[in-house]
Order: sequence, then C-alpha cells, then structure tokens
Amino acid sequence: MRKFQKTAIAAAVAQIAVLYSGAAWAQTANTSAAEPTTPNAAVVTVTGQRAAIQSAQKLKQEADEVVDSIVAEDIGKLPDRSITEVLSRVVGVTMDRSAPNDPQHYAVEGSGIAIRGLTYVLSELNGREAFSANGGRSLSFSDVPPELMAGVDVYKNPSAEHIEGGISGIVNLRTAMPFDFKGFKGAATVNTSYSELLKKRADPSGSVLFSNRWTTPLGEVGALIDLASSKTNTRNDAMNISPYYPHVNDIVPGKTMWVPKGAEWRSQTFNRNRKGDYAAFQWRPIRDLTAGLTYFRSRYREDWSEQALLTQETNAYEMQVQNGVWSDTGALLAGTWSNPENGGVNYNSDRRVSDRRSSTQDIALNINWRVSPDWTVVSDFQRVKARTQGFDSDVATGIRVPSQAVDFRGERPVFSFSPADLAYFANPANYYWAYTMEHMDNSTADSKAWKTDVKYDFDHPVLRDIRFGVRLQNRDSLNQNTNPSYNWQGVTQPWMVGWRIPHEAFLNDPRFAGGASLVGQPNFFGGDVTIPAVWFPDDAVARGYPDSYAKLHGYGLALCEQQKAAQGWGDCVAWKPAGFADDPASINKQSEKTRALYTQARFSFDDWGYPIDGNIGVRYVKTKSNAFGYTVFAPNLPTIPEGANVVGRDLIPNIAAFSKRQDYENAYHNWLPSLNLRYKAADNLQFRFAVAKSMSRPDFGQLSAYTSLSQSVRSTTTGGEGTGLPTTVTFNGVSLTGTGQGNPNLRPATATSVDLTAEWYFAKAGSLTFAMFNKDIKNIIVNQNYNYTVQDAAGADRQFLVTGPTNGAHGYARGFEVAYQQYFDFVPDWLKGLGTQFSFTFVDSERKLNNPVYSQWCSGGEGAENLNLSINGCDTDMRSFGNLPLQGLSRRTINLALMYERGPVQARLAYNWRSRYLLGVNQWGTRGTDARDMNPASPTYGTYNGDNNQAYGLPLWMDDYGQLDGSFFYNVTPKLRIGVEATNLTDTTVKQLMQQHVGMLGRAWFKTGRSFGVRASYDF
Repeated sequence: MRKFQKTAIAAAVAQIAVLYSGAAWAQTANTSAAEPTTPNAAVVTVTGQRAAIQSAQKLKQEADEVVDSIVAEDIGKLPDRSITEVLSRVVGVTMDRSAPNDPQHYAVEGSGIAIRGLTYVLSELNGREAFSANGGRSLSFSDVPPELMAGVDVYKNPSAEHIEGGISGIVNLRTAMPFDFKGFKGAATVNTSYSELLKKRADPSGSVLFSNRWTTPLGEVGALIDLASSKTNTRNDAMNISPYYPHVNDIVPGKTMWVPKGAEWRSQTFNRNRKGDYAAFQWRPIRDLTAGLTYFRSRYREDWSEQALLTQETNAYEMQVQNGVWSDTGALLAGTWSNPENGGVNYNSDRRVSDRRSSTQDIALNINWRVSPDWTVVSDFQRVKARTQGFDSDVATGIRVPSQAVDFRGERPVFSFSPADLAYFANPANYYWAYTMEHMDNSTADSKAWKTDVKYDFDHPVLRDIRFGVRLQNRDSLNQNTNPSYNWQGVTQPWMVGWRIPHEAFLNDPRFAGGASLVGQPNFFGGDVTIPAVWFPDDAVARGYPDSYAKLHGYGLALCEQQKAAQGWGDCVAWKPAGFADDPASINKQSEKTRALYTQARFSFDDWGYPIDGNIGVRYVKTKSNAFGYTVFAPNLPTIPEGANVVGRDLIPNIAAFSKRQDYENAYHNWLPSLNLRYKAADNLQFRFAVAKSMSRPDFGQLSAYTSLSQSVRSTTTGGEGTGLPTTVTFNGVSLTGTGQGNPNLRPATATSVDLTAEWYFAKAGSLTFAMFNKDIKNIIVNQNYNYTVQDAAGADRQFLVTGPTNGAHGYARGFEVAYQQYFDFVPDWLKGLGTQFSFTFVDSERKLNNPVYSQWCSGGEGAENLNLSINGCDTDMRSFGNLPLQGLSRRTINLALMYERGPVQARLAYNWRSRYLLGVNQWGTRGTDARDMNPASPTYGTYNGDNNQAYGLPLWMDDYGQLDGSFFYNVTPKLRIGVEATNLTDTTVKQLMQQHVGMLGRAWFKTGRSFGVRASYDF
C-alpha cells in the first residue's frame, strides 16, 4: 500500500508540474468516477417548484464544470410531459419539433435536441451512456418516461472523467436511489389529457413509487420500485404547398412567373403509449462500502393514421393560371390553377399508417468502496439492450382535379371550392387505385461497459485529489430495412394507360369497388379551414399488408392482361413485396470497441486573496470498429442491333456484374485534454473559464458498408432501316459512378470548446448568469465525392466516382447566454410568491467545405455529378444557393416563465421561443427530378422532354415559433395535490419555409391545437 501511495503522489506531483507550466490538459469530469455521478449529488429533498429551483441552482453553483440542471419537485413531478420539453427549458438547449428524419410530419412532444445549436449530444442515464436502437448514438428522449426522473443535468463543457462523445454537451438523466430517502417513501400520480383539435380524451395514465430502507444483520439494505404508464392522443393538421416552378412566357408573355404544381392537406391522428419500469437496490454492509443495482426499462409505442391529399402532377410546366395575383418577384400569390392538357391537376388521396415499437433496457451494478480515508474506488458494470421495429404503410387512390382556387396572401393558405368542386370530389367515379408503398425496419443495439475509477484525496493546501480510471465498452448495432426502403409500386397510373393498361382501376367499377370511403375532415385547423370530403382508402386496407396489397395490385395485373390480349404484347408482372430478411442492401451491421483511460487532478488555491479552484486532466480513448457490408455492381450495357457496326467499344470497361461481401476495419485514437477554472470573487459571485477538446463519433447509419456501383454508357446510332446506310452504334463515353449508403472509414468530428461565465447568486432561488462560448469543429460529415477502385477483366484499375459521407467540412458555433431567475420576496404581501425565470441564447455558426463544390448552376440528376444538390441546394431553375448555416441551429432562443407559489397554490406560465432554423437541404417534399434547366450555358437550356430532367432540392426552414404552456396545482392536504396542465395555450400554428430565388415561400403549416390535462398526486 505504501508503494501504491508513493506512486499516486508522484503522479499528482507530475500533474501539478504540468499545471504550473501552463499546459492545457483537460477532459470532462465524470463524477461517477470517484464520487457519485452528479456534482455534489447529495440529494436535496424538494417539496415544491421553489425548492426544486433552489436545488438546481445549488448544483450549478457548486459544480466543477459548466452545467445547468432541472430538478423534479418530487418524484414523478418534472414540470413537463416529455424529456424533450423539459430540456427545452434549459438555457442554450433547443428542441426540434419535426418528426425524426421526416420534416413533412410534426412531433407534438418534440424529437431531438441541440445544445448551443449543435446536435452532437451524448445521452446518459445516471452517468452511464444510454442510447436507442435507431442507428444513432443518442437516446430518443421522447421514449423515456419523465415520471421516472429525479432530475436532468446538461453539461456544456465536460471534464476528463466524463464519457467521451458529446461535442455539444452531455445530457444526464438522473433517477432516485433508495438511500436518497430517510426511510419509507411512497408516491402515486394519476392523470388524463384532452386534445382540443382531436376532441378526444386519452386513457388514464399514472405512476407509482415505493422505496424503503432497513437495517439488517448483513448491513443496511434499500429497495425502490418506480412504475409509470402514459398515454396521449393528439391530432395534427397540415397544409402544404409544393415548390414553385418557373414558367417562361407561357403565363405572362415576356416574363417568368413562378407557380407551384399543387396544394396539399393532411390530417394525422397520433397515439402514444409510453411505459417505464425502474428498480434500484442498495446494500451497505459496512460504512465505507456501498453496492447498488439498478434496472431501467422504457417501452414506447406510437401508432398514427393519416389522410392526405397529395400532389402527384407529373409536368409542372403544363399548369395554367387564371386571375393570377403575383408578387414583385413573380411568385403566385392567388389565382385558380388548372392543367387542361392532362385532364386536370393530378392528386393522390392517401391513407398512411405507421406503427413503431421501441424499448431500451439498462442494467447496472455499482460498487463504491472507500478503501481508506484517502483512497476511494468505484467500479461499475452496465448492460444496455435496445430495440426498435417499425411498419409504415401507404395506400392511395388518384383523382384529377379540374381546377383549384388558392390564396397565399394570409397567415395560412386559403383553398376555395365551388359546389361543382365539392360534387366532383364526392363522386367515386373520379377516383382510381393509384399506388402502394411499404416500409419495415428492425434495429437492435447491445452494449456492455465496465469502468473503474480511483480517487486519492490529498491533505495539501493546493491539491484536493487526483483521479484516474479506465472504461471498456463493446457495442454492437444491427439495422435492417426493407429494400427498397420505401417500396413505391404503382397499381394503375395515368402514365400506364395505353401501353400497359387500357384505363385506371376506377372505384365505381364493380371489379375494383370496396376498400375506400368518403371521408371529411371535421374541425380541420380548429374549424378555421374548410376542405371537401374525399374518397380515401380505408385504414384496414393500409394495415392489411401484404394481403391487401396483393389484392390491389391484382387489379392492375388484370387490366394489364386485358391490354396484353388486345394489343398482342406486353409484360405483366405480379407485385412483389420489398425484401427484408437476407438482402445485403437492407442490412447495416456494426461492432465497436472503445478503450478509454483518463487522469485528472482537482485543485484549489484557497489561501489566495481571490480563491481559484478547478480541475485539469486528459482522457485517451481508442476506438476500433468493424462494418460488415457488400459492394454491388450492375453494368448497364446497351443493346446493339444484330449486324451493326460498333465504334468505340474499347471505351466500355469489361467488368462483370458482382455482389461481394466486403468488410471494413477502422481504428483511431484521440487525446482529449480539458481545463476547468473557477474564480470566487465573493461567496455569491464567481467566474469560470473552461477549455476542452471533445469528439463525437459518426452515427452507425453513416458507417454503413453497402456501396452500389453503376455505369452509364453514352451512345448514338446512325443509319439502319430506311436510310440506305449500315447501322452504326458509336459509343461516346462511359460514366462510372456509385452511391455509398455510408462510409465505414469515417473519423469522428472533433471540437475545441472554450467557455467563459459570470455567475451571481444573490438568493437561494435567485441568480443572474452570463456565458460566452465558442466551438471550433473539424471533420464535419457531409456528402461528397470520393474514388472507389475496381479492377476490370484485364487487371486495370477503374475509378468509380462515388457519392457518400466523408469528413469534408469544418466550422464553428459561437455565441452567448444570459439567464435570470428570482422570487420576488420584497414585494407587498399580496404579491409574495411570484417568481420569474428568463434566458436568452444567441448562436452564430458557419460550415465550410474542405474542398468546396459550389457552382452558380446545378446540373444533372440525383447522383454523384450533382454535389450541389445536397450541400448547397438547387432551385427549380437550377440556380444554386450556398452560404447555408449548420442545420438545426436557431440564432436566438428565449425562455420565459412566470411562477407563483404560496401556501397550497402553485402555478406556472412558461413561454418558449426559437428563431428560424434550417431543417435540411434536399428533403422529401421539397425535392424532385422534374425541373427545367435554365442555365444559359447548358446544351439542354430550357428543354423539358422527360429525358434530360434536372434534379432540384430546396433549403427547408422551420420558421420562428413560440409556445405558451401553463399549470395550476392546489395542495388539498400536505400529501394530496390536484391540478390542471395546459399545452400550447396560444394555439400557435407552426410554419415551414422553402427557400427559392423568388423569396422565402410558405411550404407547410401545422396545427396541433391546445391540449389540457388533469393530474392528481399523493405522497405517503
């Protein structure tokens, strides 16, 4: 032991030397290393919102790092209905209100979060890494029952003992332990909610907790069980406008006018069922030894059904406008559009259903042993198993609408329908069975992690302690999708008529009747918008996959056989469902091993006139990953007429089609130093300086090892029958391209973060804080081109230009935060109990490509030749955008809360607002391949014939949005509390914008309405 102590002291002296020499070694302090997970984690018993604010403020004030916390008023009493909503109240944290990876749909309870504008967030449960099985690395916070949480901590510049992986920061969810309570603790809540738009009450929800501790001959024992179940029913209405297309001379002679090719509406009913099970056991056989075992499981099921009238127009340039009203830039503001050449504007009345089930299970064993007054050892083992599986089904009928009157000049679009329009929509003879589209996925993730942390306390005027530890983790991820991922298959389409089918399968035909119903949209947009009743496929048809799909495609097959018999030729192929089980294109399998070491010293110069304390450390982490995948090549060889002369055959490489297993191994290591300093100018005034290097590994979806290669041969044919000349096929060239679903050789993004804060704590629940921050980021992942080498039959190397994710950009996010909170105890007696919280965050960002690809004009399709498409964005006239900020980053965010607590009454009004932010570029709904090339230098300038169509993808933005929520509770007795909660009291409409060169144009409007809840809780 003496030798061990000398070694530790020597290590401490070495760290002091480094400190005095000015070296900035540092890393995020994982307080679970040698102490409990959270800073000063002695639990403060809270009985109201004021006490909860006091506890959170104390955690922030005494933490070693820059951290903000929210503490539950009591067990099961976090102030919001989801973890994402709770986090959105934290200064510098924003919530994304779009559905995950689907900006066409709205997430009522929010989806992902960003810290200071960046989404590189590491999620933890009690200081241990937690995640969902969705191909990413973070926990889906909407899956986690807030009723199980005791608090939430957001570390914005962690230190060396924290787990690596969060450039933005770390979100740590904390649960209670039985030793947190003096003895028996019991609590129960029950609540229900009502959606104003849906006009439906959800089933009752509730939670129950029991905790106790006992003294036994074997030592002190504690047990805690916490169960929660929550159900929510909501509705979301939406109106959408398709991108605007340029019309040159054909609408207004001599001018270019911009017209969308359709206006859409949809209504989605969403049901969410979230359950959580948590159990904790603690044993303290002797005073200096404590063992804890925790079990956490969250189960989440969402089910939604949607009715939507969606644009399906195939030629935007045939649209005509009458009585048009135009903006100064030529964009349509109001008028009546039609497409007489096509027999009307083509729409699909679409029934889409989705069912997703997710679960995360976390089992952890912790042993905390104070070996001696100086030495403490904490050992921790964790096993996480996560799974998610989803089914998405989309069935549609089609209709050609003769005309549609629109007006975009107000706060939201206005659609007008004449009596003739309403009768047309109500007639089943105008509808045909159009298409089906299915998607299934099944993902699992498994992690085993072990860490041991050692702390040695010093009796020294400067050095408090030295900590060092090791963490080992093995993690496996398997993500499976159907191939194609979303398998769109036409049943009967207008473009099939004449060559494949004689006509569409109309609903009034007895052969094709049934399975659809005339459905209206009562209370659409809260009754403010009137839309016609439409024939939609029944919910049972969409859920009846695969039998219902086979039946519908049987209609198309029967019509095809009829057409084949009439014309004497044809290719009638039966429908096949998308592949799932063994298709290599549908499988993304990864394994990853990480090995981390850290050392960290905590120090305090208490004898100085102005005390300074802090920590300095460094973390070393080595990552080794394996990706199991395939490379596939399918040559596209032209058909050469028999006896034709061939010129340039040697231009086509001789590469046979192949599909080969190809696995990858990727290894890298990172040194992550950090320094945290705190200067105490007074007991209630302190300043912090923090600098650290951090990393965030690529998501597993970005590491997929599936690559699809292709070749495109350019040729011309001359002569032949009727010309008197021999047939000659001339090969002009070949393009070798490919698409990588991911890139298994990606490296992590890294950042150097600097924080400077000023913190004034003028009361137990009163503070004014200011923070400035800067994050310089490298190795940002973007889609770019890279070469992929394949040998031809002669052994020569052939280079394929592959588009896929690469570490191809760098950038920064910098700004400041201001936060203020106070209860007004100095006011007259009748006003006492009032309090307020306010925070403001400003973030500026920039992303620069290492190898810029910007050009003024875009060109080509969706493949490798059109990099502008996903990076800079392309308009429908092929002009590029560029100079776009980082996605998901609002420049300004505001949180404002007015609180009241006095006697038995507690009330809160909370307002959250964030400014406009970029959702993405080339997103579904604002992209397409039917644009016209308007580049004057292009050989295909101004043409549109179906053969040289151009791909476009617009920048999609979420507009400014603010929401007011409220609650009122009354303590009937010291143990019984009842109250009401309200969400979106202002009934705010969410708006998306699409960026085009004629302006920021409205893309989507979402309406969720108000929702109200009644809650009762009892402590015993």
